[in-house]
Amino acid sequence: MIVAAAAVLVVVLIALAYATYRRDIDRAFARISTGSQVAQTPCGPIEYATAGAGKPLLVVHGAGGGFDQGMDLAKYLTAGLRVIAMSRFGYLRTPLPADASATAQADAHACLLDALGVRRAAIVGASAGAPSSMQFALRYPERCTALVLLVPAAFVPRPAGAASMKSPTRAEFLVDTVFKSNFLFWASITLARPWMIESILATPLDVVRRANAEEQARAVQMLEHMLPISPRRSGLANDIAVVSALSRYALENIEAPTLVIGFADDRFGTYDIARYTAEHIPGARFIAYRSGGHVAVGHQTDVMAKIAGFLTAAGSGR
Repeated sequence: MIVAAAAVLVVVLIALAYATYRRDIDRAFARISTGSQVAQTPCGPIEYATAGAGKPLLVVHGAGGGFDQGMDLAKYLTAGLRVIAMSRFGYLRTPLPADASATAQADAHACLLDALGVRRAAIVGASAGAPSSMQFALRYPERCTALVLLVPAAFVPRPAGAASMKSPTRAEFLVDTVFKSNFLFWASITLARPWMIESILATPLDVVRRANAEEQARAVQMLEHMLPISPRRSGLANDIAVVSALSRYALENIEAPTLVIGFADDRFGTYDIARYTAEHIPGARFIAYRSGGHVAVGHQTDVMAKIAGFLTAAGSGR
């Protein structure tokens, strides 16, 4: 009797879990199925969405993102700006071409702007979106009005030739397992959220726990907005390949006004990268925070205000 009751309970719990998963994954697919368009360009189809009106700003998302991640940032930056949020190669409805290098991505940025009739634009590159943003500034200096690098994935010299980017504990396991399944990813962010915050968001758990309710909710939303993971998988794999082979760019040749932002406790190690990058781009401004992890927990409003102020000043020639 007890065994039978336990079995029934297990079946009921599994059914409830699956029903919750189906509800959440259906909502996730519905969320990415609206609000964007696909531009046909010489660089291939590129998905994008826009918000606001004013001077153009191209938002280049990080790993695990897409146009939707860019649009999450857009709500902070639409005052006086026309935000263009695109899906990079391998994300959502932008296919992964044979050459998906940072330089090819930079050319795709230019192709998208051409398709939208935009000659010059500022560009914000977050995390794994930084390499192509930097390449855009280098390859198209006449088209880049300003460059913002937020927790950038880029080159920094480390002792004994160590990799520029650091990998939080268990991150490799997640890439090899959780990122390959919508259900496993959903289960991980639902049942093992602290682990995912520290591994995927590369943010110390105590930083999130000390943050206010709004910032805690934003951290959770960042994980939830990586669902569905399946149409982002090829982009994630490409980002891992690009980031694992980072080389030094000709930072001294970047002409655009540049703002670089880093967080000392970012578990991906981008603080050292941000500081090094700012030190070698002529006239670049570096803003450092002691805490916030990889996703600026506790500082999002301040960070976005600083970015908006910088873009306004750059646009007015100050």
